[in-house]
Amino acid sequence: MDRNPSPPPPGRGQEEEEVAGGDCIGSTVYSKHWLFGVLSGLIQIVSPENTKSSSDDEEQQTELDEEMENEICRVWDMSMDEDVALFLQEFNAPDIFMGVLAKSKCPRLREICVGILGNMACFQEICVSISSDKNLGQVLLHCLYDSDPPTLLETSRLLLTCLSQAEVASVWVERIREHPAIYDSICFIMSSSTNVDLLVKVGDVVDKLFDLDEKLMLEWVRNGATQPLDQPQEESEEQPVFRLVPCILEAAKQVRSENPEWLDVYMHILQLLTTVDDGIQAIVHCPDTGKDIWNLLFDLVCHEFCQSDDPPIILQEQKTVLASVFSVLSAIYASQTEQEYLKIEKDLPLIDSLIRVLQNMEQCQKKPENSTESNTEETKKTDLTQDDFHLKILKDILCEFLSNIFQALTKETVAQGVKEGQLSKQKCSSAFQNLLPFYSPVVEDFIKILHEVDKALANDLEKSFPSLKVQT
Repeated sequence: MDRNPSPPPPGRGQEEEEVAGGDCIGSTVYSKHWLFGVLSGLIQIVSPENTKSSSDDEEQQTELDEEMENEICRVWDMSMDEDVALFLQEFNAPDIFMGVLAKSKCPRLREICVGILGNMACFQEICVSISSDKNLGQVLLHCLYDSDPPTLLETSRLLLTCLSQAEVASVWVERIREHPAIYDSICFIMSSSTNVDLLVKVGDVVDKLFDLDEKLMLEWVRNGATQPLDQPQEESEEQPVFRLVPCILEAAKQVRSENPEWLDVYMHILQLLTTVDDGIQAIVHCPDTGKDIWNLLFDLVCHEFCQSDDPPIILQEQKTVLASVFSVLSAIYASQTEQEYLKIEKDLPLIDSLIRVLQNMEQCQKKPENSTESNTEETKKTDLTQDDFHLKILKDILCEFLSNIFQALTKETVAQGVKEGQLSKQKCSSAFQNLLPFYSPVVEDFIKILHEVDKALANDLEKSFPSLKVQT
């Protein structure tokens, strides 16, 4: 891994090719000869005579010559072309970039080299080759310990690209598992970075890792901080113990401050955590963390997403993030109902939000008025899987959550909801239309309470839904 990369071998019959106009890379207009020159320049940068400079030259080593930067940036742009990427692969450019990453102290140069590898990895054949190089893999993972945000961003982009390739994803999962300090680095980024682009990309990597490997997710949920790579135990001071969920929360808050629409990935990470008992416990075990997550998600659905002044069609844009948010809220609600912040009388606006999303869903699924089909109760209940699988998932989550809330409603809370408008006739009708027939017992119990609070409203609802005629 510490060896100097060899220069790219000259092509056979190079002079004849140039005479015949064969200097172009593949079907592009890019010059092989020019590219050789740039790669040779990179080799010179990390050659022994340049890397063994005095301390007076250290500052210079962190800066990149403007001409070289312009040229290597051109290679970065060019590497998005498959012919160029294959040419770079053929002439061992990944080895050259590995040498740069292993020896260079220049943040800009490191960023560009990882960026070029990231572009090359977009092509499957090259991705497999890069992933099979154990030394290169170790160098790239080591880039996650970098302090330079642009380098971290490009490293995360490269990792996400590789994790998205089914043929090599497991290789990277295992490598990450073998480097526990990556957990600390990612937690540190999520908890302290203000670079939203970086936070979103790191979130994408974590989301993909957890989606690919539940075992790794459980290990990260259970683990505290580990010793940073290459730092001797005796030289290290006491390290802060990073816990995953608070770090995710901090990243989500930072992302929201810039653009709530980018929250999707962090909401999905939390949703993945709720699919395992340890994940739910990690969220609710610490009262402050559980309360903070609940308050953030509560605020999102009550004041940010799918609001009353938004057109119903906005649900198509927000369906995936809403599914994640409501799923996490539902899991927290079901797991710790004794917490003060979960008392439903404080969360009546949540009922309003749940019903509003269901109403918007009905609008999105409504057939044109001139439809030849009869407007019966059965035809309204269109099978959403035919139209949108994600809306079907969202509806299932909403209905389960709403039924759990309805079961916890007391006479006093129902009276408050009727008075404040969260449980008006229109909203109750929308709720019943979606809850029936699967949650009939829940709706029937609600109607019994409503008879004690507002008999006229209960009777009106029973007329609209004859199957709910409650024996009193």
